[in-house]
Formats: sequence, structure tokens, C-alpha cells
Amino acid sequence: MKYVLLLVDTDPRPLEERSEAEIGEEMAKHGEFDEACRAREGVTLHGGEALAPGSAATTLRTRDGEMTVTDGPFAEVAELLGAYYVVEAPDLDTVIDLCTVLPPYDIDIRPVLDIG
Repeated sequence: MKYVLLLVDTDPRPLEERSEAEIGEEMAKHGEFDEACRAREGVTLHGGEALAPGSAATTLRTRDGEMTVTDGPFAEVAELLGAYYVVEAPDLDTVIDLCTVLPPYDIDIRPVLDIG
């Protein structure tokens, strides 16, 4: 089954306020996650990317059949959502175990629906 992992940064400081050492440590953890996925039988890391800050977001809302477009982080999670991964794994427990090597994010794990 495929899962999407939404990584919500729990550090309130913007990236530009963090030291190079702090950023390096965090990136090393992402490297460990990649290695852990590659080493685990039955797991495929399909992709993942860092996301621009919430201030760069564009939010689309549809209410009563009408869509509005708003610049800025106005969806509740948009300000803090920092990255995502798409992982294929045999089960949720495997995904949870793999996430233990990531930095201390709040992680929302959601199965990808096969609506083919």
C-alpha cells in the first residue's frame, strides 16, 4: 500500500533563522530515512520534497460552487507543512517504524486510495 507522509515542522523558527549545523543535522536525518527505506524489504520511496514556507502558499477554496483564490497561508496547516514523502510499504507499522529516524516532526500518515 502507498502512504503519504506529511511532515509538519515543530520548530517555530523559520529556516533562515536556523544555523547551518542545525539544518545539516536535519538533512542528515532525511538521508537516514532514505537509507532505511532502501534497506527495508518491500518498501519503495516514491518521492518527497521540501516545501516552500506557508507565506508562498496559494489557497483554493470552493464554497457553494464558487472557487476563491487567496495568496498566503490561510489553510490551517499550510504555514507549518514543510515536506512530504510518498512511500510504498507492506503495512502501516513498517511506515511508523521508518519514521523514527526522521527529525522530530508531527507526521500525518495517510494511505493513498486506489480509486483506479
